[in-house]
Amino acid sequence: MFSSTVRRKIATTKPELPMNADNSFAVHPLSNEDETEVLSFLATRPVHTVFLRGFIHDNGIVSELNRGTFYACRDRKGRMEGVALIGHATLVEARSDAALAAFAQLAKNCPSAYMILGEQEKVEYFWSYFAQSGQTARRVCRELLFEQHSPVEAREMVRSLRLATPDDLEVVLPVYAEMVFEESGVNPIEVDPAGFRQRWLRRIEQGRVWVWIEDRRLIFNADIMSETPDCIYLEGIYVDPEERGKGYGLRCLSQLSLSLLARTKCLCLLVNEQIRRAPAFYQKAGYKLTGFYDTVFLHRSN
Repeated sequence: MFSSTVRRKIATTKPELPMNADNSFAVHPLSNEDETEVLSFLATRPVHTVFLRGFIHDNGIVSELNRGTFYACRDRKGRMEGVALIGHATLVEARSDAALAAFAQLAKNCPSAYMILGEQEKVEYFWSYFAQSGQTARRVCRELLFEQHSPVEAREMVRSLRLATPDDLEVVLPVYAEMVFEESGVNPIEVDPAGFRQRWLRRIEQGRVWVWIEDRRLIFNADIMSETPDCIYLEGIYVDPEERGKGYGLRCLSQLSLSLLARTKCLCLLVNEQIRRAPAFYQKAGYKLTGFYDTVFLHRSN
C-alpha cells in the first residue's frame, strides 16, 4: 500500500500544481514521427522505461495495440520533460514533479484507465493529483524490482524448456488467467475473453513465451513482456504447484536468463511483496533487489 505518511497527506490535503506547471508545460499527443526523439529520451533510464520502450518497439507510438495514447510534456522552450502512455495501463517517465502533475491531470479524465504502474515515490506523487477527481483505488500492490546484469553459473539444463507454439495456448491460458486474477482481483477470461486470448496468442507468435510442458501439463512458464536492446522485462514466471521444491523453477529460470543475457544488457522483473518466498528464489537465480514499484488498480468505468 501507499506509505502511511502519503496516505494521510492524500486524505487531508488537496495538492496544488507545482509552480507554473499549468502554463509552463504543454502536454500533447505523440505521433510515429516522434519515435526517434522519444526513444532517445527514454534510453537514459533503460530499466525503468522498459515498458514504454517495449510498446514502441513492438507497436509504434500510435497503435490500438498499445491500448492507450502516448503523450509528451514539454517546457516553454519545447524541451521534453516527460513521456507517458495513458490508457488501460498508465505508465509515466517524467523528469520533474510538474510533468508528473501535468500527466496526472490528463489521466484522471481517461475513461479506459485501469492500472497505474511505476516507481513507488512517483506513483504516490502522481496519485495525489490523479485522485483529485474522486477516483479511488480498487487495489494497491507493492512490487519489488529485481535485476540481473551478468549471467550466473549454469545449472543442470532442462532440455524440455522451449518456446511455446500456438498449439500450447489452451494449456497456458488458464494459468495466465489465474495469475492475473491473483494480482488484480479481476478474471480476464470473464471480462474480455477474446481480447485476452488474442493478446497471449500474439505474444506466443512473437516468440516471447517459454514453457516446459509434459503430457499437456504446464511445469514451468516465463514470458518476455517487453524487450529492448538494453533490457528485457520478464513476467508470468510459474512453476506447477505439484513440482515446487524440486529445483525445477530455479534450473529453468537460470537457463533462460543465461540465454537472454546474450542478447540484452539487463533482465528485470517485478514481484509482489506479499509472495514471501519469491525474493529468495530470484536471488538464488542471480537477481538483485534494486527498487520498489506500486501497481494501482482502478475501479472499472463500465
